[in-house]
Amino acid sequence: MPALDLSKLKKEVSERFSPFMEEILSGYQENIHSVYITGSAVTDDFDGKKSDINSIFVLNEMDLGFLKLIAPLGKKHGRHKIAAPLIMTPSYIKNSLDVFPVEFLNFKLIHSTIYGEDLLRDLEVGMHDLRQQCEREIKSKLIWLRQGYLSSYGDSKALMEGMINSIAGYIPLFRGIILMLGKEPPLKQAGVITSLSKASGLDAGIFGKILSEKHQKAKHSAGEIKVMFDDCYNATEKLGRIVNDIRI
Repeated sequence: MPALDLSKLKKEVSERFSPFMEEILSGYQENIHSVYITGSAVTDDFDGKKSDINSIFVLNEMDLGFLKLIAPLGKKHGRHKIAAPLIMTPSYIKNSLDVFPVEFLNFKLIHSTIYGEDLLRDLEVGMHDLRQQCEREIKSKLIWLRQGYLSSYGDSKALMEGMINSIAGYIPLFRGIILMLGKEPPLKQAGVITSLSKASGLDAGIFGKILSEKHQKAKHSAGEIKVMFDDCYNATEKLGRIVNDIRI
């Protein structure tokens, strides 16, 4: 059986995830192909007080019994911010690269293999598929921004919270766009926004401003929040035109 290797993880991540992983392996091991830690837990963006620890369990074959095994562990380990893992199989990954290229690109870029063979390292994400999803995601975000503005009913605080809560979903998308523009996507979130500006020529500063608000909220007047919303919407719209003009 493969050995569990948490040595490349931050100490805090390792200490929090180890009991969860060991409890799973003690009751279920033969069908596990590999396990990965993904997201901020393996980057400098990790905040021990706020960040979840996200993981992917790849099973040789899908087994609903595995879900029944780990479901009761959620409450126990959730208080240590261990998020519910994604469950996949090698065949699912292979057959889903064209459907979720943004997600798999980010898994490829940001992961640490802690058990078994590394399937994510050599994933090949198709540029045509990536462009289609990026275009679709941007159009969806424009719809969300419009709906969010209307559903806030003029409540500037609710509007600000909506922008803050949505910014994390922009970052994986930005990495895909940066790659399509011929540059290597950074891992750290702030670096992603800077790189996007350089690669696309877009002033992406508003996204950095909203990201900063996520980590350290400041007081803003209703007028300031309205300007931030306008800037976010206009930047997203311009980014959509940039993606639309990319030729793969």
